[in-house]
Amino acid sequence: MRRENRRKNLQGKTSMDKIILYAGIGVAVLAVIVFALFMYSKNLSDDVKNGTMSLEKMANMAGNNTQNTESASTEIGKTVEESANELNITNNTGNTTKTDNTINQTKANTTTNTTKTTKSTNTANVATNTEATQPEPKKELSFERPVEGEIVREYAKDNLIYSATLEEWTTHMGVDIKADKTTVVKAAEAGTVKSIKNDPRFGLTIVIEHEDNFQTVYANLLTSEFVVEGEKVEKGQSIGTVGNTAVFEIADEPHLHFEMLKDSLPVDPSIYIK
Repeated sequence: MRRENRRKNLQGKTSMDKIILYAGIGVAVLAVIVFALFMYSKNLSDDVKNGTMSLEKMANMAGNNTQNTESASTEIGKTVEESANELNITNNTGNTTKTDNTINQTKANTTTNTTKTTKSTNTANVATNTEATQPEPKKELSFERPVEGEIVREYAKDNLIYSATLEEWTTHMGVDIKADKTTVVKAAEAGTVKSIKNDPRFGLTIVIEHEDNFQTVYANLLTSEFVVEGEKVEKGQSIGTVGNTAVFEIADEPHLHFEMLKDSLPVDPSIYIK
């Protein structure tokens, strides 16, 4: 009986020891598992922190690349979209440069064309002004007889001619052309009527100024109704009629007393009349 109890006690003790041993082993295994989990958790936290820092660095690098396009940056961590955007920016910059160059070239061409046009215009203006300022060639004067008729008294400056009216020998600064009263007197050449006056010696007189400092004098007139002072007349235009108003030639038959002056000096009309 005692042996049986002792055997039972020994078996019970052995079972308890086994239980304790198994419990200790279980606790040890559990402790190892807990420690392993702790270390794994710590390593995982560190990895997460490191990963977060890497992301922050990448974000900062991306921000720096956005703010300063001239700074260098690594290609690591760039997405395909970012690379495409950078390529588009580069292309746009090149296109902008080309556009600017085209605009500048166009401006340069426009400026050149404007300069050429301005020079051409200035040249044309200079040519036009030169042509405008160049004096027109003088028209050769060709005097014609103011009336048709015989010259009854010649020009006499250096010799004397007898005057029936004055009954003496005197000079004669023109020519007397025989014509009936009221015969129309015409301008010997184109010019401007300088004066119409009653001369005390030669009666009603018209003076016409011509180019090249010539003047023609029409005296012993009956009328001067066809022209007025200051009027421009053409060659052959009617200016008056023959009369008999010259006091110094009252004894002569009706005629036109005609004189010519060059530079205000009397000249022989027979030299110029054709």
